[in-house]
Amino acid sequence: MAGNSSSPGATVASRVLAILGAFDEHHRRLTLTELAARAGLPVPTADRLVGELAAWGALVRTPAGDYVVGRRMWDLGLLAPVQTGLRELASPYLHDLYGATLATVHLAVRDGAEVLYVDRLAGHASVPVVSSVGSRLPMHATGVGKVLLAHAPASVRTEVLANLTRVTPYTVTQPGLLRRQLATVLRHDHATTTEEMSLGACSIAVPVRSGDGVVASLGIVVPSLKDRARLIGALHVAARGIGRALSASGRD
Repeated sequence: MAGNSSSPGATVASRVLAILGAFDEHHRRLTLTELAARAGLPVPTADRLVGELAAWGALVRTPAGDYVVGRRMWDLGLLAPVQTGLRELASPYLHDLYGATLATVHLAVRDGAEVLYVDRLAGHASVPVVSSVGSRLPMHATGVGKVLLAHAPASVRTEVLANLTRVTPYTVTQPGLLRRQLATVLRHDHATTTEEMSLGACSIAVPVRSGDGVVASLGIVVPSLKDRARLIGALHVAARGIGRALSASGRD
């Protein structure tokens, strides 16, 4: 259960964090009772803390009576280095890539065993895209994720390979096949997927390098991979530009 802090001796800070941690991509609106249950807190305790969080602006009570994350949390999140550094420096190159491809463009980093989408530009083509800025998706089912997984520590790859879930009928869930795909990513310096995350959508992604390693992944979502060579070339040009900007800024 998200943010469980029902253990004896839990601090006020841990209880507040448990309430905030009760929200996720699938739980964007929660009633007080649901917040208390997901945070592992008695309802009266949750009520008091939620009231303080709402007064500060971290939570907002909707007309229906449930709670959503407040604008104050968004403002705070924008101060995180992944926002103020990588996203800011990469923005011009993402727009150049979008202009060259008219495809949906993704900039992502690894967050544990998941992909965290740092930025996204929506493309012209009518292609189903499930990502959004701030969302997390499984690494094994996305192009940007396969790039990041191929360059991740061995312990992360072991964890992901042990927990392969099926998102669509085309998602790779065989550990041996995924290992071979990751080896191909390292050999050819790009990754592709075909309807593994959403039906009707393909993706191509490349690593963004700065300093001594891969710090992010840059990808696009397209209806098909028929123009693969041109798209990979455009991705590498943009990724190299982002890497140079990061190195020059000292923010890698």
